[in-house]
Amino acid sequence: MRSSSILVLDVSFNRLTGGLSELPSSTPARPLQVLNISSNLFTGRFPSTTWEVTKSLVVLNASTNGFTGQIPTTPCVSAPYFAVFDLSVNKFSGNIPPGLSNCSKLTSLSAGHNQLGGVLPDELFDVTSLEHLSLPGNRLEGPLNGITKLTSLVTLDLGGNGLNGNIPDSVGELTRLQELHLDHNDMSGELPSGLTNCIDLVTIDLKSNYFIGELTKVNFSNFPNLQKLDLLYNNFTGNIPESIYSCSKLTALRLSYNQFHGQLSERVGNLKSLSFLSLVSSSLTNITRTLQILSTSRSLTTLFLGFNFMHETMPDDYTIDGFENIQVLALNDCSLSGHIPHWLSKITNLRMLFLVNNQLTEPVPDWISSLNFLFCLDISNNSLTGRIPSALMDMPMLRSEKIAPNVFELPVYYKIPSLQYFRPGAFPKVLNLGMNNFSGVIPEDIGKLQAVLSLNLSSNKLSGEIPQSLCTIKNLQVLDLSNNRLTGAIPAALNNLHFLSRFNISSNDLEGPVPTVGQLSTFPDSSFDGNPKLCGPMIVEHCGLTEAGTVSIISTKEIGTKVIFVMAFGAFFIVGVLYDQIVLSRYFG
Repeated sequence: MRSSSILVLDVSFNRLTGGLSELPSSTPARPLQVLNISSNLFTGRFPSTTWEVTKSLVVLNASTNGFTGQIPTTPCVSAPYFAVFDLSVNKFSGNIPPGLSNCSKLTSLSAGHNQLGGVLPDELFDVTSLEHLSLPGNRLEGPLNGITKLTSLVTLDLGGNGLNGNIPDSVGELTRLQELHLDHNDMSGELPSGLTNCIDLVTIDLKSNYFIGELTKVNFSNFPNLQKLDLLYNNFTGNIPESIYSCSKLTALRLSYNQFHGQLSERVGNLKSLSFLSLVSSSLTNITRTLQILSTSRSLTTLFLGFNFMHETMPDDYTIDGFENIQVLALNDCSLSGHIPHWLSKITNLRMLFLVNNQLTEPVPDWISSLNFLFCLDISNNSLTGRIPSALMDMPMLRSEKIAPNVFELPVYYKIPSLQYFRPGAFPKVLNLGMNNFSGVIPEDIGKLQAVLSLNLSSNKLSGEIPQSLCTIKNLQVLDLSNNRLTGAIPAALNNLHFLSRFNISSNDLEGPVPTVGQLSTFPDSSFDGNPKLCGPMIVEHCGLTEAGTVSIISTKEIGTKVIFVMAFGAFFIVGVLYDQIVLSRYFG
C-alpha cells in the first residue's frame, strides 16, 4: 500500500503468506477505497495503525485466511465511510468488540466461522445502518434481545452458535428482512406472530433448535417471496399449516423430525416451483394416496418420505404416474411390504434410490438397468431373494465416471450432520444389497462396476469364491462381503485396491493365508474374524500349525459373531438417530 494513487487493491485467491505489517504514523494518507486480501495464507494479528492512513477505505475483505487475535475496530474510527467488513473463515477469538458501534456507516459485517464467543454486545445494535449481519459458526451465546433495533437488516445469519431464548415478537419490526438463519442453536419457544410482518422473507432456516408449538401463529400466506423453509429437527406440533401452500414461489420445504401429524394436503400441488420436499417422520399414512398427490408436483426433484407409512404395502399401482423429474427418492425405514414396484421404472431421471430398512420381497427386477442415471442404490435390510441380478452389472452410471451436475435446494447431510452435500454428483457411487436373502455366487461380471466407491453384499446367503474381477474396481473405498457363505482363498489381487479404507470379509468360510503386506494388511483382525480356515499373523491360527489353537479359533468365531452383532445393532441405531438432517439418517441428515 505504498502507492499514493491506488483506489482498489485486489490480491484475493493467491498464496500470499506472512502477516500484515504496520505502516509508520508518518506515512502520507492513501486514497485506497477497496482492499481485498481474501483467500490467501495470511496469519498473525491484524494491524491497528495502518488504517489511520486509509481514511477513504470503504470495503475491507480479509476472509479465508489465518488471522488471529480479536476483531479490529480501528477502521471504524479512521475511515468515516467504512461500509463492508468481511473477516469470515479465520481464527479470530474473543468477544465481538463494542467498538464496532463506531462504524456508523457499516452496512455489512461478516465474521462467520471464527472462534468468537460471548453475547452480542448492545453497542452492536446501535449500528442501525447494518443490512447484512453474518456471524455463523462461532460460539456466541445468550438471547436475541436487541437484534430488532437493526431495522435495516436484509440478511441475518447467526446459525451454528449457542444462542438461546426465543425469537422476540418484535422481530416483525425487521420489515426489510429477506434471509433469516438461526439454525443449529439452542433456541426455544413458539414462533412469534410478529414474524408474519416480515413480508419480504425469502429464506427461513430454523433447523436443529428446540422450537415448539403449532405454526398457526405465523400466516405463511403473507410471504409471497418465500422460497426456502427449513424447520428440520424441532418440536413443532399439529398439522402442517395450510397457509404454507399459498407460498407459490416455494422451492424447498423441509419439515422432517418434528411432531406433525395428519395427512398431506392436496394443496401441495399449488406449489408449482417446489423442487425439494422432506417430510421424514411426519406420521404420514396411506402411501398410495400420498404418492398420487405428490406425483402432480411436476417440479419435484428431491423427495424424502422415510419413517412414515409404517407397515403399509408398497403400491404397485399403475395409477401412480408423474415424477418425471425426480432425481432423489427415499422411502426408507417404513417397514413396507410388497416388492420393488414397476412404477419406479418410469422415473427415468432417478439418480439416488433409498428403500433401505423395509420388508420388500422377491428378486430385484431386471428393468433396474434401464435407469440410466441411477448411481446410488441402497436396498439393504429387506427380504429380497434370488441371485444378484446381472442387470445390476449393466447400470450405466455405476460403470462410468460421469457425474450428475444438478444441485440440491437445501444441503443434504451424509452419515454425520457436519458433512454437507449441495449436489447429488458429490455423493459416492453406492450399491448396497446387504442384509437380504440373495443367494448363489457373486457374478463374475461385477468387475464392470468400475465407478462404484462403496459395495456392500453383506449378510446374505452368497456362496462360491470371491471373484477375481472384483479386484479390478480400482476406485473402491468400501467393500463388505461379511456374513455370507463364501469359500476359497482371499484373492491376492485385492491388494490392488489402493483406495480401500473399509474392508470386511468376516463370518464366511474362507481359507488360506491372510495377506501380511499391502492394503489388506492395514485392516484390523475383526475384518477377518469368523473364518476358521484362515491363517496368518493377525489370526489366532498360524499358517502351518493347523492343529494348534482349535479352541481359540472357535472362541474367536464366537467373539467375531458378537462383534458383528454389536456393529450391526450400532449401525442400525445410528441410522435411526441421525436420519435426515435432510432425511435418511443413515445417509442424510
